[in-house]
Parts: sequence; C-alpha cells; structure tokens
Amino acid sequence: MRAGDRFHRLDQNLSTHRALWHPQPFREARPEWCRQYPALAESLLALTDEQAFHLNDEGIAALALLEKHVPELREFRALTDVPSIAHAPLKPCQPHWAWEIPGRKRSQIEAFAASAESIARPVLDWCGGKGHLGRLLALQWQTHVDTLEIDSVLCTEGALLAGRQRVDQDFVHSDALTAADWPKTGQHAVALHACGNLHRKLIEKGAKAGVSRFDLAPCCYHRGVTEHYQAMSGASDLQLSRDDTRLAVTETVTASPRQARQHSREMAWKLGFIAFRERCSESAYQNFKPVPAAWFRGSFSDFLDLMADREGLKRTLVSDVESYEQAGWRRQREVTRLSIVRHAFRRPLEIWLALDLVVYLEQQNYAVRLGSFCERRLTPRNLLISAQRVS
Repeated sequence: MRAGDRFHRLDQNLSTHRALWHPQPFREARPEWCRQYPALAESLLALTDEQAFHLNDEGIAALALLEKHVPELREFRALTDVPSIAHAPLKPCQPHWAWEIPGRKRSQIEAFAASAESIARPVLDWCGGKGHLGRLLALQWQTHVDTLEIDSVLCTEGALLAGRQRVDQDFVHSDALTAADWPKTGQHAVALHACGNLHRKLIEKGAKAGVSRFDLAPCCYHRGVTEHYQAMSGASDLQLSRDDTRLAVTETVTASPRQARQHSREMAWKLGFIAFRERCSESAYQNFKPVPAAWFRGSFSDFLDLMADREGLKRTLVSDVESYEQAGWRRQREVTRLSIVRHAFRRPLEIWLALDLVVYLEQQNYAVRLGSFCERRLTPRNLLISAQRVS
C-alpha cells in the first residue's frame, strides 16, 4: 500500500474511533466507551496486575483484546505493521570509539548506523550532542561529518572525543531551529531521536535546501506542539492535541521494575490527592502542574501537605489521610486497567505521525522508506525514515 493511501486509511480509522483513545481514565473515572462496551470494561477491570502490566506494555496484544469487543479495529494491525530494516555489518572499530556511551545508547547508535545507507556525501549529524552517531558514521563511511548541537559544552567534549579517534568530524555550535546555513545542499542528514520540532525542522529546511538523503528516527512528537499538531503533509482532517501526540511516546518498555513501581506510587498518590481536592472543592478536574520528584520520597501524608499548600487548600481532616491514600490506590488500579484501551492506540498514532513526515517528503520529491531499525526492547522509538532525493 502506498504511503499516502496508508496514511489516509489510518487517518480515517483514528478519527472514527477517537472516542476510544482520546478520553483519559486518569481524568474521568468512566469514559463514555465503558457504557458503549460494558463487556470490554468489565473484562479489563477483572485483569490481574500481571495481565494489566503486560497489556499496557504490548500494544499488539492490547489491540487483539479490543478486537474481540470492537471488531472494526482489526484493520489497525495491518496499517501499523512496518518491516524490519536489514542491518549491514559494521566494520570493526577500536573499542574506544564508544568512550562514555551507556550500553543501551551504544546499541541504538550501532543499530541506526547499520540500517542507514552511505551515499558518499558529507554527513550532517543533526542535534548530535557529543557526536557519538556522527563519530561512528565517520569511521564506518570514511566521510566528513558536521555535528550540529546547541550545547557548547557537548560540542567541546565531542570535539575532544573525535580528536582521540582522529575522525573527520567538526562541531557546529548552533540552535537547530534558527540555524540559517544548515542543512546544506547535497548533504546526507542523519538524526537519532531529535525531538518534535527539531526533526520537523530538519525535514522542512533540508528539503528546501536540497539535502541528498535523510536518515532519521523521530522522537517526542509533542515537543514544540502548542495546542494542536499541524500535519506537515496537509493531507489530514484528524485533530491531535498536544496530549494526543504525547500519547504516542508514553511506553515504559525500557523502565526497570523499580521505576515501574515508582510510577505506580506516583499515580496513586496523585489520585489520592484528587480525591482530597474533590472533597474540598466542587470544581471540575484541573490539570496537574509538574510535581517535584522529591515530594514522592516521604510519606503520603507529607505529599498531601505539600500539594494542599501549593493549591491553597486547608488540610483539616488529618484522620482521613489513610482513606485518601487507599482511595488513590483503588483508582490507580482502575486507571491502569482502563488505560489499556487508550494505550492500544499508541503505535497507530506514532505510525500516523511518522507517515505524515513520509508523505511530506514524497511531496518534496523524495523516495521514502519507513521501517524499524531495532527491537522495541532496545528503544520503543525504533522507526527509521530513509528518504533519497529523486533527481
């Protein structure tokens, strides 16, 4: 199926089933779909903790469960399936090329480099940090690399690392969003997990400048979105809020068990505070301001004091603290299970966002391929867009 046709079908399906993925159980105890599909809600609330954790983490399994109650969802799995990109073997490098790179990040960089294709052109490493990806590509492809990075400290440290390996790599200290002279005509632009507006700006500016090839793995699509996502291809009627685009990147597949437990406790405490706030005020749900991590290190009673003080609420019912914490954990159990429906659409939303970029590049006269460059367990942001300019 052509990318444009696939994007259109996915656009239609997401629009049709918006009532399933748009509501947030954290904000509303029983979304409307619970009344429309009571058997689905009942089956989710009956799940064990282990089953709920698995389905929140595995979108394909979650969609399969939803299909039993909503058969119209069956097309989503075909529309969101992408091929794995074959890896070319990397040439042996001295072990010190990966100096200072954590193990998981190194594996991501190597998988990206093995999936990208050299065209014997100078490389632009977009938002490259210390230039780890650019350094590996300079070694593998024996080509010049310019690494563009906004942080001057990272530029300095990256230049030292490049010097140790004697690679042909320069660092450009510049803001990618405002850099006037980058990208340049004929370059091969690469970007591993440039967030939101950074990868969109690379595509927009690079296509106008006449970049020869793009290899990029998008990330954090919500970054830079104010209210609604503006489709670059202009080929969509789907309205995505910032929260909707953020949903696409909320997996915890790389989180440790300790991090997962901490996340559960933070959710339960927030929901416990919401129960307290509703007791004190009849106002509708209010968005949470960011909560400092340190506030979760004490007791729930301490947390309640801090939150109540921040929001100008009087905590007079001291004896009720335990009941609010228990209410928070009860709601956490429900939210975790009902959120499986919303989370089942994370990958369809991400594929939609990626296809928007693909269709835009095709409109700019590029031949484009979309695939996965590594397993989800290495990083859930494993989509690679490869685009070659058609002469």
